[in-house]
Amino acid sequence: MKQFEDRIRQDGIVREGGVLKVDSFLNHQMDVALFQDIGKEFFRLFGDSGVTKILTIEASGIGIACITAQYFQCPVIFAKKNKTRNIAGGVYTAKVESFTHGKVYDVIVSKDFLKPEDRVLLIDDFLANGSALQGLISLVHDAGAHLVGAGVCIEKAFQPGGDLIRAAGVRVESLARVKSMTPDGGVEFC
Repeated sequence: MKQFEDRIRQDGIVREGGVLKVDSFLNHQMDVALFQDIGKEFFRLFGDSGVTKILTIEASGIGIACITAQYFQCPVIFAKKNKTRNIAGGVYTAKVESFTHGKVYDVIVSKDFLKPEDRVLLIDDFLANGSALQGLISLVHDAGAHLVGAGVCIEKAFQPGGDLIRAAGVRVESLARVKSMTPDGGVEFC
């Protein structure tokens, strides 16, 4: 998606340690018009897959998933990073390591919302090492649901996550695949 790549080049900031900061438009302050274009593109890519649920992870993927779900006319589920008192009953659980935060989280989804008859599309803002998507894939498999694929806004193609997830047989569609980043702020796309 050239428009998205242009926005990353314009407003993205490269930080030490392989961090691409896009919080001015993607994962802190959200550009809703851009999200609409992202949602339309994910619908173009997966619209014929019979998606009945969109699954993302708390917190950065929620806005993107919600806008995308409008095109699919289906609910969004987000995997919570902490079990709260208002989740009663059984849950599916997976461990996820956050590249950005350097923490391991137990993410959970209530069994009330993810069922074997669901056709699930995963949506996330970033794909780096693949831990978040692996955790979400595990939740879908535990539920016995059908995984149709994963829609990712930005994939760091120089990190192993995309190859790892694709090697597991999952269809991954990334709107911007970053080939390399330089300390002076340069971003090269695949």
